Amino acid sequence: MFRVSQFMREIVAPTPGAPDRGAEAPLAGMRPGRRASDAEAGALPAASGSHLPPAAAGAAPPSAAGPRRDPPGPVVIWNLIRRCNLACRHCYSVSADRDFPGELSTAEVFGVIDDLRAFRVPVLILSGGEPLLRPDLYDIAARAKSLGFYVGLSTNGTLIDAAHVGRIAALGFDYVGISLDGKRATHDAFRRKQGAFDQSLGAARACRDAGIKVGFRFTLTEGNAADLPWLLEMAQAEGIDKFYLSHLNYAGRGNVNRKHDAFHLTTRRAMDLVFDAAWAAVRDGREREFVTGNNDADGPYFLMWAAERFPDRTEHLRAKLAQWGGNASGENVANIDNLGNVHPDTYWWDYTLGNVRDRPFSAIWSDLSDPILAGLRARPRAIKGRCAACRHFALCGGNTRTRARSLTGDPWQEDPGCYLDDDEIGVTGAGERLEVTPYSRWRKDGVPV
Repeated sequence: MFRVSQFMREIVAPTPGAPDRGAEAPLAGMRPGRRASDAEAGALPAASGSHLPPAAAGAAPPSAAGPRRDPPGPVVIWNLIRRCNLACRHCYSVSADRDFPGELSTAEVFGVIDDLRAFRVPVLILSGGEPLLRPDLYDIAARAKSLGFYVGLSTNGTLIDAAHVGRIAALGFDYVGISLDGKRATHDAFRRKQGAFDQSLGAARACRDAGIKVGFRFTLTEGNAADLPWLLEMAQAEGIDKFYLSHLNYAGRGNVNRKHDAFHLTTRRAMDLVFDAAWAAVRDGREREFVTGNNDADGPYFLMWAAERFPDRTEHLRAKLAQWGGNASGENVANIDNLGNVHPDTYWWDYTLGNVRDRPFSAIWSDLSDPILAGLRARPRAIKGRCAACRHFALCGGNTRTRARSLTGDPWQEDPGCYLDDDEIGVTGAGERLEVTPYSRWRKDGVPV
């Protein structure tokens, strides 16, 4: 996850990091802030102003950055239930409106929560399927809150009514993320349900009015990119606290539909829009949060964006990005599915590290005899192709492994989702890139069929 607003605040008020070296030339080999043409990106609007607020213009440089900072335990995204009232086109869990046998009982969930607390897990994101379909959801959330977890709710929002809002507020959920993938027609087509947009937007408004921190989650594809400017403006007008742009990852239905992924130039244009909106909020002193996920090239691309506008902050931002370190799957992010299987993140459901019915999560997560987990923990990771030669590898960590694995069967291949050009990452003349091909099933020997 790339916390855009956090890095924007580093421009205004740098925290301890590498000392600025004054205005410098653009980063070697990079074309800062290069945008897609209007024809390529659907004639989206131009960037907003980027001047520093007066108080920040003369800010003193911060001290030297420290090493990469990791939380005490991973953030755990927990798919408590696979059943969902929707069947979304990019659903990684391939959820459907039916029961799935073998899901963890309330008592089993409580036992896992106790182990997670002892293992110093700081955050639980309760997800599905649709988590509101699980009858004991609020009991689980109450147990987690009583033990001091930050507890988030990831929902499609269509089932949230006044009764649910009251319970969510009373229990003290720290955050509610609601999926919204564009305008009404776009969203309803993505979610395969007419009226889903109105229900989800109504849920967000109700949470906002009840004082609950709420955000929109938007998954970018070529089919909904044109709606992004409208959605960003609507989120601001509605007073929504957070905006999360998720790049499409190739798992579940998202893998089956990967041919609809955003083109690289579309992605660049979308990131320009998010960066501009996040900067405007920070510049104007508005308390809004912008986050992106599932494409850690967002970090280096942000550095390009900032280098063009704030060259005196470039070295500080580079140091802070290196401190962030990019992709955290299998390290600072973990997933437990509805059956108790543990995965490196939510996009690895076809690869299981162990099951909490057999071993505690803490034991599974600490067992580096698993080659995938060991590979994800390696610093640096042993990534192949253009990623291995990238000058920004320390900033993104080799990006997302799921796309490479879904396309090639090899989780250590280059990530085809990286939208930076070869010359921008210092691998000019490296040969042809790994291209996204339409979905095909893999046999156990790794051969597509």
